[in-house]
Amino acid sequence: MTSDLPASPDQPEPTHGMPPPPPAPGKPKELAAEPKLTRAGALWTALIMGFLVLIVLLIFIAQNTTSAEFAFLGWHWSLPLGVAILGAAVAGGLLTVAAGTARIFQLRRAAKKNLKAAMRD
Repeated sequence: MTSDLPASPDQPEPTHGMPPPPPAPGKPKELAAEPKLTRAGALWTALIMGFLVLIVLLIFIAQNTTSAEFAFLGWHWSLPLGVAILGAAVAGGLLTVAAGTARIFQLRRAAKKNLKAAMRD
């Protein structure tokens, strides 16, 4: 039994310490690495993704136009179902943003306090 790997048609045989052969003439050299992500590129990507989400939401609202009755704390009203669900999602997103913002301010205040304490020592 040998420790050599079995020969495979899609893998070249090992050269045992010999340098790799030079590239064949006429073949292009490897292209440079992918361009780095820029802020402008990220902005365009975010805008495109935002517009795609907006289109999906508009289709959702257009297909769910059946009116639904709602009651909350004594108020009664009716809205198209798609608008009501979208409104609930937006309200949930705003609550999440408010909680995240409060936490960020809390962490910044603690970081400043720790920095001042470290400067005194």
